[in-house]
Amino acid sequence: MQPFVLTGDHVRLSTPTAADVERILEICQDAAIQRWTTVPRPYLREHAEGFATSIVPAGWEAGTSLVWAVRAAGDVLPGSPEPPVLGMVELRLDDAPAGARSGEVGFWAAPEARGRGLTTEAARLVVDYGLDPEGLGLARAVWRAEVGNWASRRVAWKLGMRVEGQVRGMLLHEGRLVDGWIGTLLAGDRREPDEPWPESR
Repeated sequence: MQPFVLTGDHVRLSTPTAADVERILEICQDAAIQRWTTVPRPYLREHAEGFATSIVPAGWEAGTSLVWAVRAAGDVLPGSPEPPVLGMVELRLDDAPAGARSGEVGFWAAPEARGRGLTTEAARLVVDYGLDPEGLGLARAVWRAEVGNWASRRVAWKLGMRVEGQVRGMLLHEGRLVDGWIGTLLAGDRREPDEPWPESR
């Protein structure tokens, strides 16, 4: 599959490249990203380079992991640099038969991009593309996060994900199993909150 751009009112999603290595390296020093995602610790330049120049292109080529960098909206002229990275969104696809495939959505945001709705808009663009018949035609989108990652859960909630439950030892984080939340969104579901936001949060 060839990479392509998705655009919204406030975000532009395009694949990260070698030109983004320094910015990715900078963002991934953030304590929250290191706490709640599976980025290596310590996060070194070689990790950013490998991600942008090897892991991302290989995922697109295989059609199994589609990764977009979240950037500010705006037209980019051919040959001009892309706006700086504000976050990342991935759609990881399973190998089920057509009509039964699922895609797991994951995301992170730079500190200065949080609380502005940019991650929600970016994730919605990706989920819409995945579920729509004119996109990938997936049967469902899946979201998973370590228990306690309320920022991730709020994005999933805004997308209409139904939190199906809490699973013991569902995720692997820094070599140990941790409890996780899992949510799903079927192709025919409304893409808006399906349940009240927990009052305690």
